[in-house]
Amino acid sequence: MALIRKVRGFTPQIGKNCFLAENATIIGDVVIGDDCSIWYCTVLRGDVNSIHIGNGVNIQDGSVLHTLYQKSTIEIGNHVSVGHNVTIHGAHIKDYALIGMGSTLLDDAIVGEGAIVAAGSLVLSKTIIEPGSIWGGVPAKFIKKVDPEQAKELNQKIAHNYLMYSDWYKEEK
Repeated sequence: MALIRKVRGFTPQIGKNCFLAENATIIGDVVIGDDCSIWYCTVLRGDVNSIHIGNGVNIQDGSVLHTLYQKSTIEIGNHVSVGHNVTIHGAHIKDYALIGMGSTLLDDAIVGEGAIVAAGSLVLSKTIIEPGSIWGGVPAKFIKKVDPEQAKELNQKIAHNYLMYSDWYKEEK
């Protein structure tokens, strides 16, 4: 069972039909929507400020989410995929966005709806990534626009697949 810990009077709230890997850690002011999956060795540390996650979100293995005390929060929309080993520190991610493996998003960055952050990217503090665009690199820069419907379809497919994967693990209990 995942480590779910109350801190500073905040108890994590977990939605319906969520998969929490046995060694995931969820602390403090964290709200997770329905149909989400939080994978192995992932840490959602809402000890110093809030982390709000929408519905149908998957946060893959080894990712770490944290904020700045009294300064930044994390808000993740619906049907977002956060790849393996991603660090999100006080950023906001809109619906249907995809955050590639090994990326880092810093405080007050905004990733628009249906946007894609390429694997291994560093999104600097206060960067605004427009909806339906691809950004990548260190530091991340604009690469190109994508068809918003294609981006939405891609991200829906990934989110759906992770919901299916999480069902495999639930069946084995």
